[in-house]
Amino acid sequence: MDFEYLKNKKLLLVDDEPELLSMVEGILEKEGYRNIRRAGNVKEALKIFQEWQPEMAVLDVMLPDGDGFGLFEKIREISDIPVLFLTARGEEEDKFLGLGLGADDYIVKPFLPRELILRIGVILRRCYKEEQPVVHLAGCAVDFERAQVIRGEEKLPLTAKEFALLSALYRNGGKIVTIDMLCQAVWGDNPYGYENSLMAHIRRIREKIEENPSKPVSLITVKGLGYKLIVKE
Repeated sequence: MDFEYLKNKKLLLVDDEPELLSMVEGILEKEGYRNIRRAGNVKEALKIFQEWQPEMAVLDVMLPDGDGFGLFEKIREISDIPVLFLTARGEEEDKFLGLGLGADDYIVKPFLPRELILRIGVILRRCYKEEQPVVHLAGCAVDFERAQVIRGEEKLPLTAKEFALLSALYRNGGKIVTIDMLCQAVWGDNPYGYENSLMAHIRRIREKIEENPSKPVSLITVKGLGYKLIVKE
């Protein structure tokens, strides 16, 4: 499954430099994050926190009316949301203090935008694991949490590639998923040349989910276009 659900998490950015706040907000918005608020000091951050209840905070250490370490401790009195320090204070003792207080990560300015995105993503995935669905098809169910197909009393494990293919098909809600899109979901950004392998995996999936794999009713071929998964309501 993908991690698009994380892009709706509420992120609070706290820094006394408006230009840096704008830059970080722009980086996150470009990546698809949709719920972002900003604060320039401790007082403003706590007010936003109480009213908005963010689900992750990115804190500077040096703030005009206190410091990020003190703000972190105030946050911890009322919440256990993940916190990342993003600060110019790169001394080892500051880093050890932040992590020792219980912060999830500590990045020193200047930083690479991609590094910030990756670290925030890692923290959110660790702290907010999506509950995977059990999807009902004709004659069986797919348990995405346990990566298995359930047919009556029988439980058939899915391989990693079978799981990736079924996830891509399910995410598209009964719409046609092209061969290129499915290959990319399994083999990455250079999916060309995998069409035969894809067909072999589709065949094995049908053997697990279809009562009659030669006449599929759940994993349907759309000739010349791709495949779609028919889910029972």
